[in-house]
Amino acid sequence: MTATGTTPTELRVDGVTLTAGARHLVRDVSLTARPGETVGLVGPNGSGKSSLLRTVYRVLRPDAGQVRVDGDDAWALPVRQLARTVAAVVQTSAADFDLAVREVVAMGRTPHKGLLAGDTPEDADLVDRALLAVDAVHLADRPFDRLSGGERQRVLIARALAQQPTLLVLDEPTNHLDIRHQLSVLSTLRRLPTTVLLALHDLNLAAYYCDRLYVLHDGRVTASGRPADILTPQLLAEVYGVTAEVATHPRTGAPQVTFLPEEPRS
Repeated sequence: MTATGTTPTELRVDGVTLTAGARHLVRDVSLTARPGETVGLVGPNGSGKSSLLRTVYRVLRPDAGQVRVDGDDAWALPVRQLARTVAAVVQTSAADFDLAVREVVAMGRTPHKGLLAGDTPEDADLVDRALLAVDAVHLADRPFDRLSGGERQRVLIARALAQQPTLLVLDEPTNHLDIRHQLSVLSTLRRLPTTVLLALHDLNLAAYYCDRLYVLHDGRVTASGRPADILTPQLLAEVYGVTAEVATHPRTGAPQVTFLPEEPRS
């Protein structure tokens, strides 16, 4: 898969605060994803990861701060222009499309087409390549609403790939996927000539596939940097409230986190 733009997008989140009533979901968060980087958001449930991502793909408007896409205020861009740059895969989707899988993936081409334009051979080729990238070619003619949770997730990722974004935002893209497809999807994302911002629960996957991590806790950035620099037993105890050991994996060279139970096995 290749992106439409000549270069990946730079994302800058500057001092974003987001509230829901009296509750702060995100507090003065700043982050940068440089062109072509894969940047991960990690942190416990309720730390603000999903809320922050929603400000980037323009579902929740920040109460303060700005989201900038290649220097432009994302919230000031025309919807169609933003859709040609940013694609999102959300954690939970209420969509229950009464469509075949191929038709769902083809929806990713919409931002690049005229109002009444039909599919072109190029569109069909991009849809085929997106399905291949997520190991879903065999699902192409299946009804989307008959798929398992993991199959649906792969199809929605394929739809985002077919959109050819220069910035791809994903909220827990490995949800519902078996181990093989978790590794396959993240490897595919890592190879894209695209800037990727994603939230992940699995710290070992985040440590291997992400160039840099931002650790969120209570809506704030607690730490940021290379996985090897910030994933420490002290940070994991502070943020997650657990005891853990962190070692360098002998084959991958990435940090490997092992969580220790509170009680030793008898």
